[in-house]
Amino acid sequence: MSDELQGKQVAFLLANSGVEQVELTTPWQAVEDAGGTPVLVAPEKGTVQAFNNDVEKANTFQAELSTKDAVAEDFDALVLPGGTTNSDQLRMDINAVTLVAAFAGAGKPIAAICHGPWTLVEAGVVRGKTVTSWPSLKTDLRNAGAEWRDEEVVVSPEEGYTLITSRNPGDLDAFSKTLVDVVAGSTADTKESS
Repeated sequence: MSDELQGKQVAFLLANSGVEQVELTTPWQAVEDAGGTPVLVAPEKGTVQAFNNDVEKANTFQAELSTKDAVAEDFDALVLPGGTTNSDQLRMDINAVTLVAAFAGAGKPIAAICHGPWTLVEAGVVRGKTVTSWPSLKTDLRNAGAEWRDEEVVVSPEEGYTLITSRNPGDLDAFSKTLVDVVAGSTADTKESS
């Protein structure tokens, strides 16, 4: 275990049902392994149902905070795991959309994988960004003003906040490593500018 993220809190935002389990657990473990504290946030505090391949029920997890009670200023970064149902439900939760916009507005890193960027579209925070995602989101992201690429991981620091995106569970190692590197680097940048 390293201490790159020691003292840092990373919010993982997902719906109470539908998250793709591996897209939650892999970056979560990477944050913990780097000494950070991951915090589960969902529309309702309590049980979150994960799935494998969007349809097979997997494990359940406990959301510590509701989207209504979560505050961007309490965290150092935000992660949006995928899952078709997960992302579709999140974009319908005004508190989730507002929270995503608050992270972007505060200049805090956001990482989204697979269908996760759908919530970014709803929050209006992808214009001018270079992104990747599950291929079916390409048109939505382009229509929202993003440049879409078919790459394992894309880091886009323009337009006020750093956005990390990946396409699918096959990209999780690169996604998780990049998440840790960016959050650790944003800490160093803050110290250098003070």
